[in-house]
Amino acid sequence: MKTLFSLQQRLLTRQLSRRLALGDAARLSRQRGMTLIEIMVVVAIISLVLGGVGLMAFNSFKQAQTDTAKKDVVQIQQAVELYMTQKRGKCPKTLQDLKASGVAAKVTKDPWGTDYEIKCPGEKTSVDVVSAGPDTELGTEDDVNNYTDEADEAEDSK
Repeated sequence: MKTLFSLQQRLLTRQLSRRLALGDAARLSRQRGMTLIEIMVVVAIISLVLGGVGLMAFNSFKQAQTDTAKKDVVQIQQAVELYMTQKRGKCPKTLQDLKASGVAAKVTKDPWGTDYEIKCPGEKTSVDVVSAGPDTELGTEDDVNNYTDEADEAEDSK
């Protein structure tokens, strides 16, 4: 009887320990996992952060395009003045003329994909170089040029 009793006791102990172990594992897995709502909150936070970073990067890109165009128009003006010196006052019609004469190494378009416009003699300086700007239309407020109007600067500072 003793052996039967000890055998039953061992069997019950094993079954009980297995049940406890399974119960503990189930409880632990529930505690370690993340709920769908928690995952969605994390994804939403990451999306907001990336959206803010993307917006800032886009604005910086737009400003960099404008800065590039400003530098380009000044360089083109200098190249046109050199061309005019070499050609005894003759004005180039396009950037292709500057490249053909060896004054410019390459023909570039403005950052928005349009050609720079060259005017000799210019309305504001001896040579006016104009980029159409982001809207790609000449004669609008966003045009980038090699000259500055004091009146425009005064309006911008207001």
